[in-house]
Amino acid sequence: MKGGVYTVGEIIKSKRLKIGLLQSDVAERLGIDAPMLSKIEKGLRQLKREQITSIAHILKIDEDEMLTLWLTDQIYDVIKDEEFALEAIRVTEEKILCKSKAKTKYHHG
Repeated sequence: MKGGVYTVGEIIKSKRLKIGLLQSDVAERLGIDAPMLSKIEKGLRQLKREQITSIAHILKIDEDEMLTLWLTDQIYDVIKDEEFALEAIRVTEEKILCKSKAKTKYHHG
């Protein structure tokens, strides 16, 4: 999948189909049932954070990329209908950058 912004579910489905695995194969390896994986692929349900590592290994997807997409999906679900969503994202970015600088200073200072 090139270009655009994709959900974890879309990436899972695309990769699963590309390597020729059935939903039931992947679901069993994740410890869930196929209908649940179907809901995840459709964006109706989310994987748990601890399942991201497993799915990344099963589908040979970069784990850091999957964690980033998973976290993006989580944030989006919380703020998508909020009037000030973009401003909240900007402020959150500032907070993260400030905390990162403080941690770096604390650990190296």
